[in-house]
Formats: sequence, C-alpha cells, structure tokens
Amino acid sequence: MSFLGDKKLIEEDDEVIMYLGHHNMTPLKIQSGHTTQTRYGALKHRDLVGKRYGARIATHGGKGWVFILKPTPELWTVTLPHRTQILYFTDISMITLELELKPGSKVAEAGTGSGSLSHAIARTVAPLGHLYTYEFHKERADKAAEEFKSHGLSGVITAEHRDVIKDGFSDPLIVDAVFLDLPSPWSVVPHAKKILKTSGGRICSFSPCIEQVQRTCEALGRLRFSEIKTVECLPRPYCIKAINFPEPNLGFHQEKQAAGENSSKRETDGGDESRAEADEKGADGPAKKRARLNVSQTSKKGHIPGLTCAIPNREIVGHSGYLTFATLNELRIG
Repeated sequence: MSFLGDKKLIEEDDEVIMYLGHHNMTPLKIQSGHTTQTRYGALKHRDLVGKRYGARIATHGGKGWVFILKPTPELWTVTLPHRTQILYFTDISMITLELELKPGSKVAEAGTGSGSLSHAIARTVAPLGHLYTYEFHKERADKAAEEFKSHGLSGVITAEHRDVIKDGFSDPLIVDAVFLDLPSPWSVVPHAKKILKTSGGRICSFSPCIEQVQRTCEALGRLRFSEIKTVECLPRPYCIKAINFPEPNLGFHQEKQAAGENSSKRETDGGDESRAEADEKGADGPAKKRARLNVSQTSKKGHIPGLTCAIPNREIVGHSGYLTFATLNELRIG
C-alpha cells in the first residue's frame, strides 16, 4: 500500500482508515481471515477486499456500517500510534510553506518521532525529491522505518538511527531545507549549516518553550543566517449560525406615533392644545408611554430575516509550539 499512489480498490495487506465518525477513526491492516469488532458490529476483512475506497460497508449484526478510507498524511496524523508528541495540520502547513518545499526538494529532518511530519513532507517532495530523517531512539527509528516501508514511502524517505546533536548529519549530503524537532536545536544549527545549500537554504526549528527559541535565534545569528523569524500558529474556529436581528428603530416610529396621537386628540377634545402639549413634552406622559410601548411591540414583531453569520469561538486552541525560520545565503570560496 502506498500513500502516494492513486489506488481505487482495497487489496490484501493494505493499510486503510476505518471511519466510524468524525472523531472516531482507526488505522486497519487488511488481512483475510481477520475480524475487527466495532460498536456497530463485526467487520470481516474478506468483505473489504475488492471494494472501492470510500465505500460504505455494512457490519455483521445489522447494527450499522463503517466507511473505509484511503490513507493520507492528514488522516494518518489523527490516527497514528503516538510514540512521541506530534505535529498537527496547522503547524505542518506552515512548515511546508515557509521551507518552500515542492516536488524534487531534498529535506533533512532531525527528530523523526511518530512520523507525522515525515509523511506530509514525503508527499510534498515526491516523486523526485527525498527526505532524510534521523531519530536518536533506536526503537522509534526502527518502527518509523518499518511504517515508511509498509506505506510505500521507502523510495522517498531514508530513516536512520543517529544522534544528530552528537554526531551531526550523514556525509556527504546537501539539502534544500532542514527541520529540527529537538530539545536543544541551537546545538544542531552548526551541523545543519554544513548540509544546507548556500543559496537560499531554509531551516526551521520547532520548540515548545520561548527560552529554546531565544537560544536558537542567537545561534542562527552567530552563524550569519538571515530572515530569522518566529511564529506561533493558533487556529481560531468559527461557528456558523443563523441569527434574527431586530428591525433598527431610527426614530420614525416615534414621530409617526406622536403625529397620530396629536391628530386623535384634536378630533376628540376639540383642540385642547394645552393637555396635548403636556402629554407630548412630559418625560413620563401618557403619549410618551404609549409611543414607547408601540415601538417596543414593533421591535419584537418586525425583524430582519435570519442571516447566516460566522461567529468566532471565545475559546482558542492552546499553544503547541513556536516555529523559528531562517535562510542561509553565503558565498563559499574554494
């Protein structure tokens, strides 16, 4: 199974995403003879082979159905087994943009972790580009390499067990961009400079603490990196609601009501102007009270038809980390 292909039908040994709900998705390896139990009933793997990706599959027991989706980097990010803290869509999209990644780019990643970012980079640089990813923890490095091979990414990703802080990157290697997800990224900046192309090489460091950012920026400045900047991505969801707005009162209702009251009094009272003026000018006169009452009733009945509005949530998703970017531009002689 390849994350990069345009496969239409489910086959044996494919890695698929079982969709039970927006917040309930699970990766599943198709193996004939196996059965997966869900809250909607049993799902037999042999029933999935030959079906189209995206198909709705009825479960045994008649309690419901599930959807079988083709895996993508986005779906893998929300369903992968966590071996470490991972990066999500918001930060991944910013990293891809700021590192100027495109098909054919060569990238070095220090800190493979659970492979969330690795899958996204692989899709971006494929088919002619390459990702060199390093992990100091051997068990995590071996597991990541196994997943990349299972997902058909071994031709685009080279995973290596290596302590980049101590030993640096593999030689010889020249890349277009470097990504650092390490406890002390400032100590790896000199190693990153050695493998970055000198004409516009880009570097990114992900750090959860601002003290790490400060030390990384100082290291980048000492090594003559330019365009140093740090950003924090905080998504702000919006709720879509239909709202009825009351009809605005611009004073016309009061004038019309007052005019009607004056005309009625002249007809019934024979022009008793002194009493009418007292009612009109008094702060709490009967005419004023009747006018306010009528206006209030009009506001409740008269309204602008429902408008569809986007309203931002008051609560914003919390901090994940800081992204520090810089560019290397220098002339090497000799």
